Amino acid sequence: MSRAGLVHLYCGEGKGKTTAAIGLALRCAGRGHRVVIAQFLKDGTSGECRILAGLEGVTLLSANPVRKFSFQMTQEEKTQTAQAVRRTFDAACAFAVREGARLVVLDEVCAALSCGFLEEQAVTDFLDARPDGMEVVLTGRGPSEALQARADYITEMVKRRHPFDKGIAAREGIEL
Repeated sequence: MSRAGLVHLYCGEGKGKTTAAIGLALRCAGRGHRVVIAQFLKDGTSGECRILAGLEGVTLLSANPVRKFSFQMTQEEKTQTAQAVRRTFDAACAFAVREGARLVVLDEVCAALSCGFLEEQAVTDFLDARPDGMEVVLTGRGPSEALQARADYITEMVKRRHPFDKGIAAREGIEL
């Protein structure tokens, strides 16, 4: 009997989208399943990446070659980032299918789409054609209608208060 893999969408303006996705990845890996995490527009140096990189059965890929926010990038840097995002997306999906991953996390895929670094058709094609039993988590702000339509879970993180609003920058070990 095949178990259906579901699509999770963690979205919204609040903190916790990546944290929730990583928590699910840890749960899945802790049960002995293969997990693939692709982080878009992140450089792979956050605290969780250091731990995840050492876990058996977890593959972590990241794509942010210029290490800037999209609004800070030149056109050349945007082109370079789009190429890196597409390569990372393709590699993560191919590896997940080839290795029989139980869980695929596409972290900040909504931002990669909204910035034009990745084509929505590529993401929806992957979701529609993924193997039975493969669970997929999508994170980011402003998910498209097409992503929402494919989601079995939609969890919206709502910001009520955030230290950044008081000028407190991201802190090592807490926000990064």
